[in-house]
Amino acid sequence: MRSTFKILFYLKKNNPKPDGTVPAMCRITIDGTISQFSCKLTVLPHLWDTKAGRLTGKSTLAVKTNLTLDKIRGDINRHYQEIMQTDGFVTADKVKNAYLGLGVKQDTFLTLFAKHNQEFSKKVGYNRAKGTYKRYCLLCNHVANYIKQEYNREDIYLKELNLAFINGFEHYLRTERNCSTNTIWNYMIGVKHIVSIARNAGQLAINPFAGYLISPEQKDRGFLTKEELQLLINAKMKNAQYELVRDLFVFSSFCGLSYSDVKNLTKSNLQTSFDGHLWIITRRQKTNTDSSIRLLEVPKRIIEKYKGYSRDNRIFPVPSNSSCNAILKKIAKQCGINKRLTYHVSRHTFSTTVTLSQGVPIETVSRMLGHTNIKTTQIYASAPRLVA
Repeated sequence: MRSTFKILFYLKKNNPKPDGTVPAMCRITIDGTISQFSCKLTVLPHLWDTKAGRLTGKSTLAVKTNLTLDKIRGDINRHYQEIMQTDGFVTADKVKNAYLGLGVKQDTFLTLFAKHNQEFSKKVGYNRAKGTYKRYCLLCNHVANYIKQEYNREDIYLKELNLAFINGFEHYLRTERNCSTNTIWNYMIGVKHIVSIARNAGQLAINPFAGYLISPEQKDRGFLTKEELQLLINAKMKNAQYELVRDLFVFSSFCGLSYSDVKNLTKSNLQTSFDGHLWIITRRQKTNTDSSIRLLEVPKRIIEKYKGYSRDNRIFPVPSNSSCNAILKKIAKQCGINKRLTYHVSRHTFSTTVTLSQGVPIETVSRMLGHTNIKTTQIYASAPRLVA
């Protein structure tokens, strides 16, 4: 049997204010049960249309008041539908309490997201990277802006999350933020992580990602060839800063370490094995996985070159990542290397030019790179092979 559901706005005329206005009330009627509450609005009785349940005229006051009443009606309708879907049984009091937030825990998406980011920030510097934390904060801001634009609200209830929300957010990222498919793919991994937290905590019954599909686009990962790397090694730099950045890039090209891992490298990470060879033993900051790399002659000479230049027991005096990338761009131009040179290209060079193209097994390269999944390493393996 279908429920009878009605929303009525009326005036409480027996309680006028000194300025002649009276409170506007809302009455919810469901299957004979009645519940009412104040709309937190006061209006002049002679402007009220009793039949329509709203103010007459097109004045600024009338338009603003009627918009507020429409929002109240919309929110009540939404709570009614939600309670019917989750409980299968609804009363006027349940709908009113849900609207007023009484006796109902209001689990919202951005609240959960903010809590996750706060907890994540405490792990930065231990087993989480600062860059990852910043990306989660940026993603949270994107979601907040999307909710405000699409729903005209500050937040959204977890149980409102569905496939339409996910598809809508993707469209927002493409059109409003001009994000590429790969950027969107990475953002969606973050959103899916927050959703999984809600599902694991029993706050979300359905999976809003069910039926959602997106795949990253395969891109050519830049790397230097053997000849280009040798050209870079032999080039005379214009000053000591350029020489340092060049040397750090070459070091990573022979070790496969990322910028953050090189920056955090200390003397304790250098260990001599039983066979007399010097190794770098470290844990990758990004994935918190062990990484062991035997040092070849080139990186050993670079370490020796900068001995005593840095503080806190660190091996290198590493400039900021942005400074390194800016200088590398100028170095590439100076050397006639027609590629977009960034510090991360050194890691690609190590995996493609220094190891895989020289016949090093992909499993070994994966361990040296500190990858948690060999599929990540296989991306490099798909790059064109080089003739030694």
